[in-house]
Amino acid sequence: MSETSCFSPSSTSSTSSTCPPARPVPAFPPLRAGRGADRLRRAVRRRRRAASAGLAVLAAALAVVGAAEAQASRGAAPPEVKAAPAAVRWVSAPVRIADAATVRLLRPGDRVDVVAAERAGPPRVVAAGARVAEVPDPEKGVGDAGALVVLSVPRDTARALVGAGAVARLAVTLC
Repeated sequence: MSETSCFSPSSTSSTSSTCPPARPVPAFPPLRAGRGADRLRRAVRRRRRAASAGLAVLAAALAVVGAAEAQASRGAAPPEVKAAPAAVRWVSAPVRIADAATVRLLRPGDRVDVVAAERAGPPRVVAAGARVAEVPDPEKGVGDAGALVVLSVPRDTARALVGAGAVARLAVTLC
């Protein structure tokens, strides 16, 4: 007796087969192995946000340029672009203040305005917001010549203080 198996190619007869009868495969939805679609949507959204931000920056830049061109077309001068300030070199400037009692009120670190009072003309501010670096001990026998104070100021202001001290009496006001 020869038995045929289910997997042999010669089994053509269904009566002597030991294989179970064929059944239909039920319908089922396709399997999704990952969340690739969600990742793709998120990536597209991120790119949209980046593109929107880039367009907003571009629009702002064009608005600024357009405003400057509009002013220029109306005959107005274009806005000045100021260069970055150069590094300011601070120097110590000894200054003789006319009122010695006022100088005794000062301490290192105080901020003062130096005012030049000339005989001809109104008083003028020579140095604004100068920092007091040092207040030397008062000199004996100077009389009514005032008192010395050392101020920390920019180099150009130091020149103006020296010039003003030669032709006018100097006073200070605390800031």
